Amino acid sequence: MIYYITGGERSGKSSYAQNLALSHSNTPKYIATSRVWDADHRKRIDRHIADRDDRWTSVEEEKNIVSVIETNDVVVIDCVTLWLTNFYVDTKNNVNKSLELAKIEFNKLLNLEATIIIISNEIGMGVHAQTEIGRKFTELQGWMNQHIAKHADKATMMVSGIPLTLK
Repeated sequence: MIYYITGGERSGKSSYAQNLALSHSNTPKYIATSRVWDADHRKRIDRHIADRDDRWTSVEEEKNIVSVIETNDVVVIDCVTLWLTNFYVDTKNNVNKSLELAKIEFNKLLNLEATIIIISNEIGMGVHAQTEIGRKFTELQGWMNQHIAKHADKATMMVSGIPLTLK
């Protein structure tokens, strides 16, 4: 089962996803896709880990998310935006290659027997990116969001802390 949760910044996505995971398991897994960029970012990641109680297993995986999911796991993948950033940086901002690689990895999730809750952002609904790299990334994010939503069993959009059922 794949749940797709999207919305804007601070819309309540993570809380909703974590509560959903806990409704399916007393021992869910939290997969953080953020790359550690510097010491301050490491502190932010550590603070997020500390915010979750001991029911959670936290795993950091930048790109190969399928490699850390086992049969019957209940996982929260947080988040598509940071995950895509890793592909985008590694391909030197090549949108087509990043999209291809991300789709290959995401499609592997479709064959797993697990409950997967994947969080994304609707960055195209926010402020228009000022740089060409930012505008290209917004396109990449939108195309990947469409791909994930198409294949998800359920899709929810969070607005001001309220879940809206898309599918």
